[in-house]
Amino acid sequence: MFNARSGADAEEPRFYSVEQVAGLFGVSAMTLYRAIGNHEFPAIRIRGRLIVPAKAIDAMVEAALERNTAVDATEFATGAAA
Repeated sequence: MFNARSGADAEEPRFYSVEQVAGLFGVSAMTLYRAIGNHEFPAIRIRGRLIVPAKAIDAMVEAALERNTAVDATEFATGAAA
């Protein structure tokens, strides 16, 4: 998983910024902001700031690997993921 900190004992982050997740997925931050605004991608809003839980990204990756197919992030934003 992407880790902004270096070193073997660095903890995995619990949350990522929208910019970090956009970089991970190879999309623009604006694309991800739009998906979040359209309830197509999971995020937490704290006043005007949006953060993405690392667990949400991990769950998407695990689902894609288990299903051996592409998953739709909307499932995870709406809680429909099984």
